[in-house]
Amino acid sequence: MKKYLTAAIGIAVLAISATVFLTAGKEPAPESTFVLLDGSKQYTADFKGKVTLVNFWATSCVTCIAEMPKLVETHQKYKAKGYETMAVAMDYDTPAYVVHFAKTRELPFKVAIDNTGAVAKAWGDVKLTPTTYLVDKQGQIVKRYVGEPNFAELHALIEKLLVS
Repeated sequence: MKKYLTAAIGIAVLAISATVFLTAGKEPAPESTFVLLDGSKQYTADFKGKVTLVNFWATSCVTCIAEMPKLVETHQKYKAKGYETMAVAMDYDTPAYVVHFAKTRELPFKVAIDNTGAVAKAWGDVKLTPTTYLVDKQGQIVKRYVGEPNFAELHALIEKLLVS
């Protein structure tokens, strides 16, 4: 019985430590309105209860295009577990190019066009693409990547956030 109690206490300490690790240094995701390709709107508040990846990209960005299949794979792997992806095209990107890219690549996640630059400005004045944010279920930014993320690290972090 004592072994089980010790194990239970150990598990509880690990869970608390993981929670402290994941919450250290977080900041709330900025309130934003995302205008999707179909004209509908999504809001930052809609992310609550889901782990959400917000990726700022452009059709003219070679690294963005190269990482897109990995973003699709990540989305497909975790979407049934409460994970969402929001790809935000930069204001300098031609809307027709974004629509064409999303349709021909059959992107399975939400794609928004930041035609005024307001979303990029709210998210830390994003200028470089790709820039990616991972937001937890409580709406807090957990990680920011400039350039292509290390996808093994990203997947490990997503898995931790999905169970917390």
